Amino acid sequence: MNYLIVIVGPTAIGKTAHSIALAKALQCEIVSCDSRQFYKEMNLGTAVPEAHELAAAPHHLIQHLSIQDSYNVGLFEKEALAKLEELFAKNNTAILVGGSGLYVDALLHGLDAFPAIDSAIRENVKANYAQQGLSYLQTELKRLDPVYHAILVTENPQTLQNPQRLIRFVEVSLGSAHPYSFYLQQSAEVKRNFTPIIIGLEAPREIVYARINQRVDRMIANGLLEEAKQLLPYQHHNALQTVGYKELFSYFEGKSILAEATELIKQNTRRYAKRQLTWFKRNPSTQWFDYQSPTSTLLDYINTLRN
Repeated sequence: MNYLIVIVGPTAIGKTAHSIALAKALQCEIVSCDSRQFYKEMNLGTAVPEAHELAAAPHHLIQHLSIQDSYNVGLFEKEALAKLEELFAKNNTAILVGGSGLYVDALLHGLDAFPAIDSAIRENVKANYAQQGLSYLQTELKRLDPVYHAILVTENPQTLQNPQRLIRFVEVSLGSAHPYSFYLQQSAEVKRNFTPIIIGLEAPREIVYARINQRVDRMIANGLLEEAKQLLPYQHHNALQTVGYKELFSYFEGKSILAEATELIKQNTRRYAKRQLTWFKRNPSTQWFDYQSPTSTLLDYINTLRN
């Protein structure tokens, strides 16, 4: 039997360090599901693992795209499944790590199981879209499913420009007993060739926020400003509509001073971390550990499920 060890949790909690320690102990490889780390031009602002960390254990699906590439969660699902098939041919254990809940769910459960919706509801949504435009769909999604809307803003902003996708999200939220994101968590299980073991890392909120603030300060000190300046000509690409870059783009345009932009990065990252926890805490299958738990504690839990 194959096992996929899934490491989730809020940004800056220490997922990278734990995943590398586990990969070494289990002699396996790591697949990234951090949608902010897919792009090779975005390094400092997405907290891509450093060179020595990437060298410590084989990593896949990290910095393998260009910001000019068109990519979405469906493509990720197919690509990650193919990579896992390859890895499981060598070892019955692999690690998935990242804070992008939408991408984790796509890989574990698929995204296809939704209730039937009255066609009249869909036609009404389409009619409202025809009259009011894209902003109607965006506003309705934010009202009906604020968690999913917030996830898309950070992880898949191009979807918010896709009226057909938005119509689907809104009609499901209006025509069923739950918001659209509920069904991403409750989808009928698709067949996978692995058993997931999901580990969540957590800490008191003040510690998470302090770690975020410290990380942002390090990013700035290590050259995030210069990296963002190089990417300024591409600021309208979907990949760059993310925390850590859009705030600096506004600074370059004279809309704020650097101290304000830096504080806004911290604030928006803290908000993102809160949304991540909201998303991951929905899954009752996740076993939560303190972020300072030793690798041996995580291994003991993993081995109780593998044996």
